[in-house]
Amino acid sequence: MDNKQRSYVPALGHERLTFLYDPLMRWILRESTFKRRLVEQARIQPGHRILDLGCGTGTLTLLIKKTHPDVDVVGLDADSGVLTLARAKATRNGLNILLNLGRASALPYPDNSFDRVLSSLLLHHLSQENKRRALQEVFRVLRPGGELHIADWGKPESKLLRAAFLLVQVLNGFASTADNVNGLLPMFFTEAGFREVRQTASYATVFGTLVLLQARKSA
Repeated sequence: MDNKQRSYVPALGHERLTFLYDPLMRWILRESTFKRRLVEQARIQPGHRILDLGCGTGTLTLLIKKTHPDVDVVGLDADSGVLTLARAKATRNGLNILLNLGRASALPYPDNSFDRVLSSLLLHHLSQENKRRALQEVFRVLRPGGELHIADWGKPESKLLRAAFLLVQVLNGFASTADNVNGLLPMFFTEAGFREVRQTASYATVFGTLVLLQARKSA
């Protein structure tokens, strides 16, 4: 089944590459650096309820729970295979985390369910229509004053980084990644109703420019 027919795009674009995802993130993409920064900027407070949207193999989900053991953490992904890996990692670490199967464009949660939504390297997998739907859904499930914090590919900061991003586009599709490379994500946040939208950091990687973004739902 090709990416146009799928309801989701697997990690690295193909299910047969999923086993490489965690080593690649750990060794090449400075995962521990940018994910810790993402958790820090979210300013999570005791008693908060947190959604890790597109949680994948659960690395960010586990990091949130380890850093803030007094919060309720939920992970959601459309790929049952990576959720199996995430559940195994949570069990090995003795962490109580709820992991749900579902799509970002149709979140299975009531309005005003979460204080923070965090997401890492999800949006570039989605079509422009589903990016917009996902952000609208995030806005819906966030409580007033809640915040969205995202790490994903952004507009390349040099010609070299633009060339590096071509591999990501080959793996994940040129249509879904065009919004990222054109720097359109902040505009989509604003269209969904978010305020105080800003880029907080950028990282030059072997696959292109990775950016951190944050936004707030008005109280």
